[in-house]
Amino acid sequence: MQTSYLEQEPARSEVDALAGATVVEFGALWCGYCRGAQPAIAEAFAAHPGVRHLKIEDGPGRRLGRSFRVKLWPTLVFLRDGQEVARLVRPTAASEIRQALAQVIGGSG
Repeated sequence: MQTSYLEQEPARSEVDALAGATVVEFGALWCGYCRGAQPAIAEAFAAHPGVRHLKIEDGPGRRLGRSFRVKLWPTLVFLRDGQEVARLVRPTAASEIRQALAQVIGGSG
């Protein structure tokens, strides 16, 4: 699990080309909702160390977040081979994150 936000966002084409299970988390360091969600995110990811986690700093002028139509933080986008299979906006419980992880892992073998 990635613990700090990447200031340099990857290109959408790079994210779309990622093989396997990936979770892209959009948020900001100063966001209270983002900070509040971190314990649940960490708990859910603890059982899935092999899932790629990209924690992307979002905000005005950030193209990757706009390409995923992110409006609220944190938003977790669950991808399998670059295709969105689930999305959570402002998750508060590890159980809902685990359910979405199961969806993204389920088809990747």
